[in-house]
Formats: sequence, structure tokens, C-alpha cells
Amino acid sequence: CISSAASDVYKRQEQIRENFINVFRSLFTEDDNCNLILEDEDNPLESKIEIIAKPKGKKPKSLAQLSGGEKTLTATALLFALYLLKPAPFCIFDEVDAPLDDANIQKFNKIIKKFSKDSQFIIVTHNKSTMAAVDVLYGVYMQQQGVSGVSAVDFRNYEHEEVLKELSLIHISEPTRQA
Repeated sequence: CISSAASDVYKRQEQIRENFINVFRSLFTEDDNCNLILEDEDNPLESKIEIIAKPKGKKPKSLAQLSGGEKTLTATALLFALYLLKPAPFCIFDEVDAPLDDANIQKFNKIIKKFSKDSQFIIVTHNKSTMAAVDVLYGVYMQQQGVSGVSAVDFRNYEHEEVLKELSLIHISEPTRQA
């Protein structure tokens, strides 16, 4: 029945909208505004959806007027708004963090850590801060022309403070060289 399907679309769209607002504000600030609006409410099954994102102090007329980092965080908020409706066992992000500056990288890493309690994330990145925030790091390298290798480091087995302490002790315990 079309009315039943339309009703379901309205219900889900409202859940996604609420999730979008909450995730968006967690990535920006509580004072920032965003919204998802059905352009044709009479035909929700075929309607386009307008995405509105207005970080505090800005009044963009379209998403194109946002910075690369703001666009990325807005898209991330939308992805997680959809994710919250039906969580996936794993998610893959390929260079999603590339346009983010250091402050926004921390926000991105924080939300990944939050959602990684329920899902696994595979993140393809060159960003050192993102690499430092992960539990397991896989490096792909070229052993020889045309042959790739993979190296894994599982950080879950290490406590960062203890590793730093051990490094300090190694440095202190090294014998001094006499000239």
C-alpha cells in the first residue's frame, strides 16, 4: 500500500533527521544548525531531500559554500545519522579525513571511537592523527616492483603510558659513551 510506504518513509526520515541534528551538533557545537527537508512532502517516495548545514556564524545558501572540512563533517554526520537507523557490522571509509584540519580530525576520530563499540571501521588514511587513534594498524608497502606486502600492528595489547615509560627507561639505562 502506497500510503503505508509513504508513512514509513516519513517515520524513517524523521528518525534520520533527528539523528542528523544530534550527530551534526556533536561534530560542530550545540549552537550549530542543520536539517533534512523533504522537497515534495506529497510524494515522499520520489522526493529529493534538501540538506541544510549552518555552522555557527555562517549563513551558507548551499553546501557548496562550506569549507572542505565543514562539508566532510556534514557528510559524516549524515552517514552516521543513517547508520544509527540500522547499524552495520562494519564500515569502510576511504580518505574521508583528508580535507580535515587538526581540530576536525580529532572530532572525526572521536566519533569513530564512539561508534566502534558497536561496529568495526576500516579507514584508509594517510593522516598520522587518525593512524594514532586506531586499535589495529595495517600498513601496505611494496616489497618489490608489483608485489605488495602487509604489516599489522595491534595497539590493543599496549598501554601507551607503559610504552612511553619503557622507552624512557631504555633511554636512561643506555650506557654513556666516553670520548
